[in-house]
Amino acid sequence: MDLDWSPADLAFRDEVRAFLDEHLTPEIRRAGRLATSVYPDHEASMQWQHILHARGWAAPAWPVEHGGCPWSLTQHYIFERESTLAGAPLLSPMGIRMVSHAIVAFGTEEQKNFFLPGILTGEVFFCQGYSEPEAGSDLASLNMAAVSDGDDLVITGSKIWTTHATEANWIFALVRTSKLERKQQGITFVLIDMNTPGIEIRPLVMTSGEQVQNQVFFDAVRVPKANVLGRIDDGWTVAKYLLNFERGGAMGPALQVMSESLAAHAVSQSGPNGGALLDDPAFAAKLADIRIRADVLEILEYRTMSAISRGKDPGPAASTLKVLGTELSQQLTELILEAAGPRGRAYQPHAAMPGGPVADFVPPADGYLSGEEWQAAAPLRYFNDRAGSIYAGSNEIQRNIIAKAGLGL
Repeated sequence: MDLDWSPADLAFRDEVRAFLDEHLTPEIRRAGRLATSVYPDHEASMQWQHILHARGWAAPAWPVEHGGCPWSLTQHYIFERESTLAGAPLLSPMGIRMVSHAIVAFGTEEQKNFFLPGILTGEVFFCQGYSEPEAGSDLASLNMAAVSDGDDLVITGSKIWTTHATEANWIFALVRTSKLERKQQGITFVLIDMNTPGIEIRPLVMTSGEQVQNQVFFDAVRVPKANVLGRIDDGWTVAKYLLNFERGGAMGPALQVMSESLAAHAVSQSGPNGGALLDDPAFAAKLADIRIRADVLEILEYRTMSAISRGKDPGPAASTLKVLGTELSQQLTELILEAAGPRGRAYQPHAAMPGGPVADFVPPADGYLSGEEWQAAAPLRYFNDRAGSIYAGSNEIQRNIIAKAGLGL
């Protein structure tokens, strides 16, 4: 594997850097820098999506005929890496990174023509309806019922941990249309207009105080069968295909940026012995370990990218990267909270850019902060990151995949 970029790759990197320097305003960069989870401030994220769409870069991984970019795999990685290094906020993944690929693969021409252009512009904004109160990691145990009635499915039940349900105007959901021998059978993948009568959204207040996730209730909601993606009772096939895209992305550069920022803050923070925090051997050792592992993670991402570019099956690499990336991120946010010290214990969400409203919090009229912005954002990041090893398939399930597919156990 050659780790050096080619002259063409370096030219593309410079093009991306110039674009980011020109279009990333201080306000948009702040939303990326002070995001408290993988979901940045919604308005800033949508503003950045509109800028990218105008350049033709909102969904580079899509097929070119639907608005994607004719980039090499290396160029895709360079774009993600440079965007992360420049502080660009993430785009909501539900539409652009996830359900869009399932629509391309399984959708009818009518579905592609309606949904894909709207996802690009942001006029169609999706949330995900997978988990239920009794079906989380064991997703195939879901029970939200969809009963056939003429040209419609009548849906009753609830979904939980639905991110940005209050912002979304569409939801892609897995519903139970039949009870067959295997629980993976009889599941249907359906696209539901969130303005349909019978839908109720109840925000969930997370430990960070943010209202980003929700529980969504469906009371005899009528959905046209024309909104089924794939075949009725075969939605598990669509869901498995979509998971290939949910676990992708370049985490190494993001963790490198966070660890480098922490190192800079630790120079000005006081350590237990009165000197700089970075001079404390225990803290410095923990930070060095994280920085080394972030570099290793990026090398593993390069290896996976190299295998795919040569037409090889990367095997359980997506699961490996998901486990390593999320657990390393949890260790890093824990260390950031340690570095923030007493000022990081104060609840000051107004200093950060949460992905949703904060419940029962009235910011001080004068905007007062105890400490710096990064210290105020530290506890929110810490609490949000605890979910990293659960979402997109829990890390226990990922380890099972690695054991079976990688080790033959």
